[in-house]
Amino acid sequence: MKIAIINGPNLNLTGIREPDTYGNTGFDTYIPQLRSEFPEHEIVYFQSNVEGEIINVLHEAGFSSDGIILNAGAYTHTSVAIGDAVKAIKAPVIEVHMSNVWAREEFRQRSFVSPAARGVIAGFGLGSYRLALLSLFST
Repeated sequence: MKIAIINGPNLNLTGIREPDTYGNTGFDTYIPQLRSEFPEHEIVYFQSNVEGEIINVLHEAGFSSDGIILNAGAYTHTSVAIGDAVKAIKAPVIEVHMSNVWAREEFRQRSFVSPAARGVIAGFGLGSYRLALLSLFST
């Protein structure tokens, strides 16, 4: 399977930013670990702080991948356009968050991605991505 992991704003600072919330490991370390754990699958990774770039990659991966893991970061709660992009593509999307968004500020409890996603995994740190991979592999 080919799985695209797409991350939104500020996730490039994972491992540095708010380690009590997001942990001490960055994606530069974590993505190679996932690839090593699941060598039979192609895992591609993209991160951007720019909404339009995320939409462009969703459009591309949505018709060339078997599944997408999307952590739209703060755009989850603000971007109708990213939600619409998820609705428009063929590949199943798993919405992922490292923190438990329902235990945080009220504005984080609304998602424009969730209505079009196959499911949501939140609150397991970087392990949320592994759980999302497993869910895609099992369907």
